[in-house]
Amino acid sequence: MEGSVPGVSLRREGCAASAADSLALTLLCSEEQGQGLALARAGAHGPSVLLSPSWAWCNSLSSLFQVVHAHKPHFMALHCQEFGGKNYEASMSHVDKFVKELLSSDAMKDYNRARVYLDENYKSQEHFTALGSFYFLHESLKNIYQFDFKAKKYKKVTGKEIYSDTLESTPMLEKEKFPQDYFPECKWSRKGFIRTRWCITDCAFDLVNIHLFHDASNLIAWETSPSVYSGIRHKALGYVLDRIIDQRFEKVSYFVFGDFNFRLDAKAVVETLCAKATMQTIRAADTNEVVKLIFRESDNDRKVMLQLEKKLFDYFNQDVFRDNNGTALLEFDRELSVFKDRLYELDISFPPSYPYSEDSSQGRQYMNTRCPAWCDRILMSHSAKELILKVSTDLQPPDASTLWPAGSGHGRLHKWMCCSEVVLADQTV
Repeated sequence: MEGSVPGVSLRREGCAASAADSLALTLLCSEEQGQGLALARAGAHGPSVLLSPSWAWCNSLSSLFQVVHAHKPHFMALHCQEFGGKNYEASMSHVDKFVKELLSSDAMKDYNRARVYLDENYKSQEHFTALGSFYFLHESLKNIYQFDFKAKKYKKVTGKEIYSDTLESTPMLEKEKFPQDYFPECKWSRKGFIRTRWCITDCAFDLVNIHLFHDASNLIAWETSPSVYSGIRHKALGYVLDRIIDQRFEKVSYFVFGDFNFRLDAKAVVETLCAKATMQTIRAADTNEVVKLIFRESDNDRKVMLQLEKKLFDYFNQDVFRDNNGTALLEFDRELSVFKDRLYELDISFPPSYPYSEDSSQGRQYMNTRCPAWCDRILMSHSAKELILKVSTDLQPPDASTLWPAGSGHGRLHKWMCCSEVVLADQTV
């Protein structure tokens, strides 16, 4: 902890290479028992962890182990999307070795209980999501239970167990893939969610691993505000939230974290970045379909500012997305606002998490494929927020980066308090 001050601070940790981003959030620290819950996500917005095991594994695991060492969580949850990489058929063979190395590593020796859920059944078009959920329990953590959704009761967690292939028959989780008609442009989408439920002492909560739909075309995303893709993600996230609070089970607090694929409002961003530019439209000769937009400065020798294609977003100055952590662009990050009555998020004070270069020598650069955006998030229900932010009324509310600035007084805490940090780490993979 910075300055050994309890609180939630948000900072960026980086390496010289790129991009497989990871978030870690330590939550729910009991004053009496010192129990901490760490939430993390690692997704496909960077080189896949498993595409080249010789160099990706060591660095990805090293970054994770640094988080473990720094925060020493008693309960750690790691959510992965596109697990095994986008070329999953060729890469899935490496997954088992990766998991074995993770579970047997010296850095994780104090975690004597674990649950690993891997959706590896890529041959099942109807069910495959490529999601991976990892949960690690520290040996000092007592009285932790996991919910059996079939038996509708909690079971004490013991030992280490790995589940893969047919997760649909595993009663300790709920897994769903979104219907094909949610995103008809994609012939075989892997988007969906996995939900688990836990109880530490008398505190029950859901952890939901989620992967929502991407923007298939920059040109289509630019046409309307909000974009048609934003509407698709809205529908899918609403479906997930309705499922986890329906009447089948008791309602509990929940954390939803993963790759939401939230994008900036493309039309508004382009109109702002290119406010004084002129637009040139290029159409396909055979179909008359728009295939490219070129925005040029009105003067300055008509310098090209932005080129926009289906999978090209080439803006001449990437610094605008990094300066002051991209704060100037947060006004265009609007997709979560629809759910403000249902979801809460700590203030963002790090640069857009997507799409970092997949070239390890240019790890700080964004690829010229999409408009940079904060796709990867940790969200929570308002009741979950109360669990982690419940402090004495004489403490100030959190600002953009911290609940308690380094060097400030501890304040008087109620039973539940935040005990560590939110970390966005660029892993060298």
